[in-house]
Amino acid sequence: MTRNVAGLLTGRRTKFLIIVFWLAVVALAAPLAGRLTGVEDNEARSWLPGSAESTQVLDKQAAFSSPDTIPAVVVYDRPSGLTGADKAKVARDARQFGQLSEVDGPVQGPVVSADGRAAQIYVPLNLGPEGWDRAGSIVDSMRATAENGADGLDVHVTGPAGNAADSATAFEGIDSTLLFATIGVVVVILLFTYRSPVLWLLPVISAGVALTCAQAVIYLLAKHAGLTVNAQSAGILTVLVFGAGTDYALLLVARYREELRRHHDRHEAMAVALHRAGPAIIASAATVAVGMICLLFAETNSTRGLGPVAAIGIVVGLAVMLTLLPALLVTVGRWIFWPVSPREGTAEPTTRGLWAKVGARIARAPRATWITTTVVLAVMAIGLVQLDANGLTNKESFRGDPDSVVGEEVLAQHFPAGIGTPVAVVSNAARAGEVRTVFAGTPGIEASSVREPVVRGGTAYLEGTLTSPPDTPAAYDTVDRARDRVHAVPGADAQVGGQTAINLDLQRAARHDRSLIIPIVLLVVLVILCLLLRAIVAPLVLVATVVLSFAAALGVSALVFRHVFGFGGADNSLPLFVFVFLVALGIDYNIFLMTRVREETPHHGTKRAALIALAATGGVITSAGVVLAGTFAVLATLPLTAFTEIGFAVAFGVLLDTIVVRAVLVTALNLDIGRHMWHPSRLAKVPDELPSTATPRPAPAVH
Repeated sequence: MTRNVAGLLTGRRTKFLIIVFWLAVVALAAPLAGRLTGVEDNEARSWLPGSAESTQVLDKQAAFSSPDTIPAVVVYDRPSGLTGADKAKVARDARQFGQLSEVDGPVQGPVVSADGRAAQIYVPLNLGPEGWDRAGSIVDSMRATAENGADGLDVHVTGPAGNAADSATAFEGIDSTLLFATIGVVVVILLFTYRSPVLWLLPVISAGVALTCAQAVIYLLAKHAGLTVNAQSAGILTVLVFGAGTDYALLLVARYREELRRHHDRHEAMAVALHRAGPAIIASAATVAVGMICLLFAETNSTRGLGPVAAIGIVVGLAVMLTLLPALLVTVGRWIFWPVSPREGTAEPTTRGLWAKVGARIARAPRATWITTTVVLAVMAIGLVQLDANGLTNKESFRGDPDSVVGEEVLAQHFPAGIGTPVAVVSNAARAGEVRTVFAGTPGIEASSVREPVVRGGTAYLEGTLTSPPDTPAAYDTVDRARDRVHAVPGADAQVGGQTAINLDLQRAARHDRSLIIPIVLLVVLVILCLLLRAIVAPLVLVATVVLSFAAALGVSALVFRHVFGFGGADNSLPLFVFVFLVALGIDYNIFLMTRVREETPHHGTKRAALIALAATGGVITSAGVVLAGTFAVLATLPLTAFTEIGFAVAFGVLLDTIVVRAVLVTALNLDIGRHMWHPSRLAKVPDELPSTATPRPAPAVH
């Protein structure tokens, strides 16, 4: 950011224009932001790989039933065996369910299990376009009907409709829950960081403005430009805007406070702070935004949709923190730092603080330090062998035992394993008989469950029941065998879908996305670093450290998920999401550190500049890391395994990156490699001089 632009943003008159501008923008954006939930697409297809075979089957199934129709399975269970009264009650319930206005097709059942201890009723429900929102109330009504007069009979509602109801309940209030929890975490951390009862207000107000404006922009794009938004991306948006926005605020305020000790005029101090810190903040935000945009290469719709949503949040947050926040700070004056207001001519405390002492300790043996740190991180990364990121079953998706999960377990105990999740097949009607024959003969498909195909408009549809539990390796093998067999029928154009096939396709799409997007993100980050630092060696070193940090964080997370939390596995998208967040955000902190090293190198040489930069930025970067880790940890407040996993892995990774990788590993590498870090730029020729005391001197005043 040029000095003229920085001065314009913090001028004595222009600061008021900027504040008025953002007030007007918020007034227009607030009503639109409030409508974001209304355009969220939480239906199944919005989470699937668009080109996958199972997704195409879903589209073709629309010819046989409304895409808004999903089945509910009502399960009745009496361990001692169903009585005659129980069977009569279940039959009455089936007739009552058939009278529901939402029923779309014949109610099937009651079907009594072979052991005589359970019964089930299959109820196809058309929930309409708002199915996600309506599922909870309809399922609750059905459960109340089934429980009325049950007389000790255990009742559960499961199936896709039951799963949708429990998922909707888990996501219920996600916006308000995450928002208030995130604000609470940010406020507490800022109070400890600033030790001021009032300063925290300005970053939080600015972050709130950024979130409101970002939500408004995303609403307009979702409403009029086809942008896909779901509850997951909307929840991550809240955390990301507050976390990253507060990070940018911390870095700007720290540099502003530093410059207030060198300048009498607070407007001049802010202009210098923006001029010096602005480029690093812009580069950091650009790295995160571009990293998020790389998600557009994903096959999975939910992953692809998160990219632009997160990028918009970062860009809007950057704009607010570099315009509104500086205007507010210079408007209120120095008193906002009370009770410790920075005065002109006072000493810079970072030159003798904790991080200055850490730097001096590292300078005694930098090579031994970075080698030891690297080995420790590599050992932590070994935990990756315990990571099972092959998706979560419905039971594993929830922290707890919602009714749909309990119902699934009861079904599995008393009925064939895959009865609640049939395998679906569509084909050309002319070849339907041949397709049925080879499908029914597939090992793993119960032959007696495959009935005559239903034909409409030249397309045939049929279903079969798995003999193994759904979402298991055996079930996935069955889907592959079925696909091989029906694909081999000439002219049939047959395809295999169903929930198990969907989960299998999600696994494969996630592996494809990781293989494609991770190298792209690394290349993009490397290019940005080369342009910012005007060197080659330093960017390569920084990217290597962040990749090592990611591997270590995910390795430890895998061990915690399995042996502490007791999770059965990890979500398909976990490695990619954690990689993008940790690499993009981890590079942030390295950018803040290394741009300061680069700024000080012409005056002191790279080795001394590294110690000055660590002393000057150590405290604020650590605070920024704690804020970001705290905001991502808020995701664990939701009773969903995938959110808990993302929240823990990113929070742990951010703390590892800020405290160990950036402070210790990168500083030690700077001290060992020295001026060669800047090859091939002119800074590589600046000689390194490091006194034996290794104590950094105060940085020179910059005017």
